[in-house]
Amino acid sequence: MLVILGMVTFLDRINISVAGSSIMHDLELSPSQWGWVQSAFILSYGLMQIPMGALGDHFGHRKILAAIVLWWSAFTAFTGLAGGLASLLVIRFMFGIGEAGSSPCSTGVISRWFEKSEVGKAQGYVWAASRMGGALTPFVVIPVMMWVGWRAAFYLLGALGVVWAVIWYWYYRDSSDSSDSRVSRESRETSLSWSLLFGNRQFWLICGMYFFYAFGSWFFFSWFPTFMELGRGFDKTELTYAVAVPFIMSMIGNIAGGHLTDKLTQKYGIKIGRKALGSTSLTVSAVCMFLAAFIPGKMAVFVFLSLCFGIFDLMLPSAWALCIDLGKRHAGTISGAMNTAGNIGGFCCGILFGELVQQSGNYNLPLYMIAVMLLVSAVLFAFINPEKPIIKT
Repeated sequence: MLVILGMVTFLDRINISVAGSSIMHDLELSPSQWGWVQSAFILSYGLMQIPMGALGDHFGHRKILAAIVLWWSAFTAFTGLAGGLASLLVIRFMFGIGEAGSSPCSTGVISRWFEKSEVGKAQGYVWAASRMGGALTPFVVIPVMMWVGWRAAFYLLGALGVVWAVIWYWYYRDSSDSSDSRVSRESRETSLSWSLLFGNRQFWLICGMYFFYAFGSWFFFSWFPTFMELGRGFDKTELTYAVAVPFIMSMIGNIAGGHLTDKLTQKYGIKIGRKALGSTSLTVSAVCMFLAAFIPGKMAVFVFLSLCFGIFDLMLPSAWALCIDLGKRHAGTISGAMNTAGNIGGFCCGILFGELVQQSGNYNLPLYMIAVMLLVSAVLFAFINPEKPIIKT
């Protein structure tokens, strides 16, 4: 169910990016305005990570996940009703409130149902599924757009989430051996000390690392299809595969990274298995991003951005497994905080990318900025000590 949710989450998230040029044309939006549309979602998505993760830990993930998927599915459909910049900003902001709970609540589920030696693999498959959703998006959205227009694509994808929420609520239980109410009661009895959290150096390192990583990853979730079309000259038919292949590379990276982090942790310890893998992946991906900006032409940018997306997502299962290593029972809250920082980075990326293109007319310039951000993330990852938990129980 979490794998399917990962696919639905990114189908609903990436659809607006794939339809971006059509929406910009129909609603007469400039690149700068489109950057704000992208970032309206990222802003609410980032702000609500901690509250949604805490709600899942507190009340149980069965109820919370069902409710938030219904919420964001409704606003996915409402996106198709947008009539201009103002309505689009409001709809995407509300959409982000719901999607904010997906990743931290999924991490909370994994922390309750999987052994410590398996959490990396579990995270890897869930994140790989999200990338598969991103890869499938152009194959779903572009044919629907060409047949009946971009608005219909949002109505169709909104319906998928409703089906998932109904099945989840019927199928899932928060505990394998007791009632949901007991799990919620235990969560309330082991409350989190916020002063302990915000005073912990590990907490700020993991948040900083994810801020700079997500600055790069959100390029692929927001500006990437528009960049390939308007910045490097891919047409709509070429765009289907030009967008899908990097997401497939990312899917492979997540699965490989999940297996690698668990295997390396078992063989060499958690420092090698988590932070060495993460830091190395981010460094290599920064080089690929730089080369994508520096070398002209369609094929070069396609190859290097595909490699970049696949390589830096080798670290993603490690980062989310760290939330379980460092957060213990409060993994949902810790992962929500980490993802909040990441989405602040994504918000900054969406705005700065649009502004740089607007001012310079150069779509390559922001890629150099992203390469630097990935390198900073690699450095911060190297300073995290996964042997010192933030939460002891």
